[in-house]
Amino acid sequence: MKTWFRCCRRVRNWTKLAITEAIILGFQHYLLTLGITVLIPSIIVPQMGGGNTEKAAVIQNLLFVSGLSTLFQSFFGTRLPIVVVGSYAYLIPVTSIIQASRYTSYSDPYERFVRTMRGIQGALIGAAFFQCTIGFLGLWRNAVRFLSPLSVVPYVTFTGLGLYHLGFPMLAKCVEVGLPGIILMVFISQFLPRYLESKRSLCGRFSILFSVSITWLFAQLLTSTTVYKHKPENTQISCRTDRAGLISTAPWIYLPYPFQWGSPTFNAGDAIVMMAPAFVSLFESTGTFFAAARYGSATPVPPSVISRGAGWLGIGVLLNGCLGSVTGNTASVENVGLLALTRVGSRRVIQISAGFMIFFSIFAKFGAFFASVPLPIVAAVYCVLFSFVSSAGLSFLQFCNLNSFKTKFILGFSFFMGLSVPQYFREYFHGGWRSAHPTGLFSDIVVVIFMSHTTVAALVALFFDLTLCRENDESRKDIGLNWWEKFSFYKSDVRNDEFYALPFRLNKLFPSI
Repeated sequence: MKTWFRCCRRVRNWTKLAITEAIILGFQHYLLTLGITVLIPSIIVPQMGGGNTEKAAVIQNLLFVSGLSTLFQSFFGTRLPIVVVGSYAYLIPVTSIIQASRYTSYSDPYERFVRTMRGIQGALIGAAFFQCTIGFLGLWRNAVRFLSPLSVVPYVTFTGLGLYHLGFPMLAKCVEVGLPGIILMVFISQFLPRYLESKRSLCGRFSILFSVSITWLFAQLLTSTTVYKHKPENTQISCRTDRAGLISTAPWIYLPYPFQWGSPTFNAGDAIVMMAPAFVSLFESTGTFFAAARYGSATPVPPSVISRGAGWLGIGVLLNGCLGSVTGNTASVENVGLLALTRVGSRRVIQISAGFMIFFSIFAKFGAFFASVPLPIVAAVYCVLFSFVSSAGLSFLQFCNLNSFKTKFILGFSFFMGLSVPQYFREYFHGGWRSAHPTGLFSDIVVVIFMSHTTVAALVALFFDLTLCRENDESRKDIGLNWWEKFSFYKSDVRNDEFYALPFRLNKLFPSI
């Protein structure tokens, strides 16, 4: 049991962490949120007919809701040191709404943007009620209780590994900027402490700040020269620091407010399809919760706490729908990787980062400055941080018997299918096949669910775990279930109150089971 708590130094007392250091650490967490926060609107808004002004507004809305959702999660959700960001899983149903004939018929781009935005908002609001119902009514709690350390291994591992498309493929869009970024990141965080032993914590804790700043300055130097003058447009967008179109269009002060583009429009088919990414985000967020508890030196997350966190994620999706953020939300994988890199699992640091999100979403011009960091630099950071989350899943192997052939089969088969099945849907269904054939409600739901590496790997592992490894005490011991079962109920471990109890004595009004 001691090995569980040996992972990360968790700062439990605010006075143990210097205020200045906590602010810098919180700013690092804020910087990490900018990658996905900028990427999703940059993909979606131009398809809707919006320009840089609309893109800047959507980014500010998404950042504002991410800050609020992070605060809600840290106070009333799981209470783990996690950050809530936009979810990549919502791209497929959102794209289907954009391509619907009822919106493409508008000739005026801005009118098409407004109409499409209102349709997306209505679908997100419908998905939010679905996610809140699953979370707050305890349905997700009952499902999570079937997990064991064996099924958690591929579950958490693919939470990080399944985001490989946001790593080197995005970095390679500008190798001359991204490659120095990943080299600097690895050198500062892993090799430099060997030569500066007295500064070990400084190198590890602030390696993102150092590497991103240096690489960003290098990108600015390349931009100010004529290196990209005759390069293709896509290369210039990825590499240059002045092509995001955010600084010039963002207002100095921007206050997000609900329904600024009009009342949402509701379509039953769109709402049903949008429930699929909400379901997928539950899977992905749960894996992130387990990794955050691992690196935050907390006890394994009780199922009732996970379900509570899932419900508050639904509240975040509702806010996204009301403010017009074009996507739902999920627990940030990269920020959990930062917990491992800095070895500081402080809830206060995460709340400070939420403050930065809200501040820079309102003072939009300053926020746009930091959001103009080229995405290949962010991808270089992702390559390191996603690997930490993947290794958190592998660490659960210590509770399993690796000499058992059943264990080997379940691990190998779930890993293989977790890679192979999403690849099929990505290449043949979502790619050439989908472009040549009309798609409907059912096909979009299937694509969203089975393109998620985490969802496929978790479902395969859980199925064989339940059918092959629960027959006798020896099999249950092989998958670590004898140790794991005591964490299935909140009150079975007295330490759970220290990590997961609600503030202001709310546990008495909303007791965890």
